[in-house]
Amino acid sequence: MATFRARDRSTAVLRSPRSEVWAALTDADLIAKLTPYVTGIDVDGDRWTWRMGTIPVLGLSVAPKFTEVMDLHPQDRIVFTHDPERPDEMTSVNGTYDLTDHPDGGTDVSIDLQIACNLPLPGLARPAVERVMAGVVKHMGTVFSRNLLKHLGEA
Repeated sequence: MATFRARDRSTAVLRSPRSEVWAALTDADLIAKLTPYVTGIDVDGDRWTWRMGTIPVLGLSVAPKFTEVMDLHPQDRIVFTHDPERPDEMTSVNGTYDLTDHPDGGTDVSIDLQIACNLPLPGLARPAVERVMAGVVKHMGTVFSRNLLKHLGEA
């Protein structure tokens, strides 16, 4: 068993007001609908448990499920960390969303997240596995962004 990681950092300027962007990013059902591979998000207070469909990784089929502690700073920042009470989960995500007013109107949005996944593969497979993970994360981000823009009426 080895731990593999992928990171995504991106920024965007949206025409929508910060309140609308915030509302979308804190709606678990909407996030699940907008994000590829995500089949659902169960909310229990500040814990969001993400369920994902099957993702192929070098001959394995992985269907991640992970629980995040959501620390919401209304309309400014979302911090998510893997629930320390769930060490049994093979996947974890840690990161932040930051929202600020754009000087010309709209909202500056930045995300920085890191995914870690424990897989029954040797560490020697790290370059190939992390390349696949990076591709999946990039695809998820691209589709999520497109869907969010459409939801906000910006597409």
